[in-house]
Amino acid sequence: MYVGGVFVSDNTKRITVSLPQHLLNEVDGLIKRENVNRSEFIHQATKAYLREKKKRQIRETMQQGYMEMAKINLNIASEAFLAEEEAEHTLDRLVSGV
Repeated sequence: MYVGGVFVSDNTKRITVSLPQHLLNEVDGLIKRENVNRSEFIHQATKAYLREKKKRQIRETMQQGYMEMAKINLNIASEAFLAEEEAEHTLDRLVSGV
C-alpha cells in the first residue's frame, strides 16, 4: 500500500526521527540529487550503516584473533627453534663422536 506517496509493506513500521536542522538540510540536499524520498533515503542509510558496523565488528574480532594467534605462533616458533638447536647440537655430537 502507498502512504503519502511511499510504498509501505506489511513488515514496514513507521517511526519518527528527530534531526538537527543542519543535518536535515544536508539530507534533503542529497535526497534531491538522488531523486528519492526521505523514507527511502533513511532506509538506505540505515542499511549501509548496519552493513558497515557489521564489517567493522568482524574486522575487530579478526584482529583480536590474529593478535591472540600471534602469541601462540611465537611460542610455537620459539619451541621449534629450540628443538632445531638441540637436534643440531645432537647431530654435531654424533658426527664428532663426542
